[in-house]
Amino acid sequence: MKNNIYTILLNKELAPGMWEMHLEGDTSEIAAPGQFINIKLEGCYLRRPLSICDWDDQRITIIYKVVGKGTKIMAGYQPGKELEILCPLGNGYDLSAISKTPVLAGGGAGVPPMYSLAKALIAQGKQPKVILGFNTKAEVFYEAEFKALGAEVTVMTADGSYGMKGFVTDGFEGADYGCACGPEPMLKAVAGKVKDGQFSFEARMGCGFGGCMGCSCETKHGYKRICKEGPVLRKEEIIW
Repeated sequence: MKNNIYTILLNKELAPGMWEMHLEGDTSEIAAPGQFINIKLEGCYLRRPLSICDWDDQRITIIYKVVGKGTKIMAGYQPGKELEILCPLGNGYDLSAISKTPVLAGGGAGVPPMYSLAKALIAQGKQPKVILGFNTKAEVFYEAEFKALGAEVTVMTADGSYGMKGFVTDGFEGADYGCACGPEPMLKAVAGKVKDGQFSFEARMGCGFGGCMGCSCETKHGYKRICKEGPVLRKEEIIW
């Protein structure tokens, strides 16, 4: 983990209330899909933790939903602005444990880490099936980007206005291994559909690096911090 300065290269709205930001800076310590960053914002006491959607040698892509004061401030930032960011944080997905044909599911704001995960798995010669879940057609984003990776992509909308009508769990029949990020009820439902898997959890965080213990949760292996030992947990250790 490093506390560095990053420069905004792009900040645009992808769908109503959903924004994509490209940041230029040090990415040398990012080790796995599913890790996150913690951004310091003017006027906010706590930093804002956000999943890493993608990265290369010089830049990071994040996607965030405007839901409160902090993310509203972020949406107003222009290219060229510098941000103080802790990067990277948390443990990501263990690629070696994932089967050759896993199903990856992202629900709304849980879609971003599935992108870098799908990209990494395809680079290993694996064939992930990706399910993207949204409430309605207007909320859909990154479908084309996943397809460009070479992944098989299914879009589910709760109201049936785009793709298939239903929820991400409808695409898990017969799946041997699942990875997911999204609301906890969605993660629990996905876990019930697969033999094994890894799940990325959300939690309110204080420090973001394990010092305050504010995001601790009970697992079958004792208490773990979502920001430190997580946010990705194995199915066999989760207590729902």
